Amino acid sequence: MKELIYQNFAEEGFDADGVLNKLELHCPDNFNFGFDVVDAVAEKSPNKPAMIWVPNDRSYDRVFTFDDMRRYSARTANYFKSLGIQKGDVVMLILKRNYQFWFSIVALHKLGAIVVPATNQLHKKDLVYRFNAAGVKAIICTSEGQTSFDVDEALKESPTVRVKVMTNGARDDWEDFDKRIAQYSDVFARPTGEEATKKSDIMLMYFTSGTTGYPKIAAHDFTYPIGHIVTARHWHNVDPAGIHFAVSDTGWGKAVWGKLYGQWLCETCVFVFDFERFHADEILSLIQKYKITTFCAPPTMYRFFIKEDLAKYDLSSLKHATIAGEALNPEVFYQFKQHTGLSLMEGFGQTETTLVVANLAGMTPKPGSMGKPTPQFDVDLLTTDGVPAQNGEVGEIVLHTDKGRPFGMFIQYYRDPVKTQEAWHDNIYHTGDMAWRDEDGYFWYVGRTDDLIKSSGYRIGPFEIESVLMEHPSVLECAVTAVPDPVRGQAVKATIVLARGYTASEELKKDIQNYVKKQTAPYKYPRVVEFVDELPKTISGKIRRVALRQNDK
Repeated sequence: MKELIYQNFAEEGFDADGVLNKLELHCPDNFNFGFDVVDAVAEKSPNKPAMIWVPNDRSYDRVFTFDDMRRYSARTANYFKSLGIQKGDVVMLILKRNYQFWFSIVALHKLGAIVVPATNQLHKKDLVYRFNAAGVKAIICTSEGQTSFDVDEALKESPTVRVKVMTNGARDDWEDFDKRIAQYSDVFARPTGEEATKKSDIMLMYFTSGTTGYPKIAAHDFTYPIGHIVTARHWHNVDPAGIHFAVSDTGWGKAVWGKLYGQWLCETCVFVFDFERFHADEILSLIQKYKITTFCAPPTMYRFFIKEDLAKYDLSSLKHATIAGEALNPEVFYQFKQHTGLSLMEGFGQTETTLVVANLAGMTPKPGSMGKPTPQFDVDLLTTDGVPAQNGEVGEIVLHTDKGRPFGMFIQYYRDPVKTQEAWHDNIYHTGDMAWRDEDGYFWYVGRTDDLIKSSGYRIGPFEIESVLMEHPSVLECAVTAVPDPVRGQAVKATIVLARGYTASEELKKDIQNYVKKQTAPYKYPRVVEFVDELPKTISGKIRRVALRQNDK
């Protein structure tokens, strides 16, 4: 894998001695994505498309060039500055997939403010916690839906928030973003002196979508975008002359993975569909209409794709497809390849990192495997005893940082040295994710450390059973958890959302159980099966197995 990346970087003018070392030499102390990427590309190729944006009703589209992004981000920076937003201030963005998100985040980078993207699924309690935990000074919020009203209620308990800005029409005492930015200059000079940014300054923070406890705040510095060169160039395999479509809301980290940093570093146009609810036929129709060349989505969406009649859509423009957010079930891989000829290239990373393990362009994927560690990180698997796991042995995915913190890795959990120390000590960062490695160096996901099932002396990873369940035609989505068992200690339970055309019954339950018994070791089959209409998920779409476990206590 390293040879593949080094070859590509060498072709692009980088020395093949090592990607990270060379990037370190080429990253000045004042590196700022807004000026050194967006404005730089705008100067070189002003008319090159940076983003195609389509609203929810698909009635029209807007094409923004890199020069448009330079000008709009400058106007926005001047406007925000007039509101008193300055370097080091914490600003939350709740903008869904509205195009104003891109104006705002680039503007805040130019100002040196700290950006906190958040989802519009948050309610008052969530907002109060986030405002106070991060010390948020300003909120930039969409007018769509209930969010702004929840913000107003939350502000009664959030004394640090001083500025409220609303896009797509303002009300009451909110600032009108769209009206106001038109009043400001489209030139914004790079700050100097104390207002100038340094690459070690905090640039971006995300509240983790943890499945237990209050979310932590993963803080990244101004070098974070550089960590996504590997993401875009070598995993998404973006084409500077193509269009990349990542299906993600701007409120969670995957958006900047697939809709901003790496893509614009590679000068690739991003496609944004500002939809309210996911419908597989709409996404597939847009891929056909706009001739999308590279595409990335979570497994859930691909599961819906393969339930559609893919023959109805012309997907010939699609040259590369990637998948992330959860582990990939092999059945989804095989069915998508049968219909499109494309191998789904899985990748693994966290809010705290960029791409850690992946099937990069040029690799031959093994269906169900996350791939191999990227050269960007020093990845290892450690057993519960803290020693390196052998091939075939389950261990926790960890990152060694004794040689330095790589680009793309967080710098701390903001305002929480205790949690930082718990996860990252002795130059080892503990991801909390379990996997095993085969003889070829491919990693295979097992589950979170607290998701492992211990039954009759066996250690069972939920994902391996879920992968078998997904092969059954009746299963649309599923989650495997442990339930108390007086004899075995724990038993395996499957919570299943059925595909269209199937009805819950004892016969179907037994058929599913027997199928699992035939496809894998009999001790792994789910002794308990529950059919549900939907699975509990985090705001970023990950299944909350902890919620299922709590219901079964």
